[in-house]
Amino acid sequence: MGPLAINEIISENTNLFLAFIIGIGFGFVLEQSGFSSSRKLAGVFYGYDTVVLKVFFTAAITAMLGLLFFSLFGWIDLNLVYVNPTYLTSAIVGGIIMGAGFIMGGYCPGTSFCGASIGKIDALVFIGGLFIGVFIFGIGYDLWDGMYLANFLGAPKVSESLGLTDGIFAFLLIIIALAMFWVAEWAEKKFPREEY
Repeated sequence: MGPLAINEIISENTNLFLAFIIGIGFGFVLEQSGFSSSRKLAGVFYGYDTVVLKVFFTAAITAMLGLLFFSLFGWIDLNLVYVNPTYLTSAIVGGIIMGAGFIMGGYCPGTSFCGASIGKIDALVFIGGLFIGVFIFGIGYDLWDGMYLANFLGAPKVSESLGLTDGIFAFLLIIIALAMFWVAEWAEKKFPREEY
């Protein structure tokens, strides 16, 4: 749980227990939000249900603002927050593969486990495909490690790449999110799902 275990504020066992409890809570919220339904998830791509888009944008903005305010109050050093390194080629190829899988299967890896936890057969099949994909990637890593490690960009923050301060970027992202919410509402009215 953040730096608490590393700084020995809590024990490693407490850290794992808290992660377990938070994971259950997160899964519960996903399921209650309808993320265990492949139709609801696929609805984003077809425009008839944009709850997923709204939830993820809201979560991203909440986390972003939380980190900014924690930094402002001196509770966290943003320079110590880990940012995943960017390998541009593999990010694009992986995004295409994941996007295609999401459209065809109606799940992303996290929501497939959410669906499987309530007994959805299609989610179980999706998880099987996920493990097959991981196995193929691991076995054939030597074949595509050149592509996987191509175009290394370091660990840039979007705000730095655009030459903006974190606060200005946060403000612009909130404006973009509000615009996306408006477009999402419009799309749901424009492309309603036919009930059978």
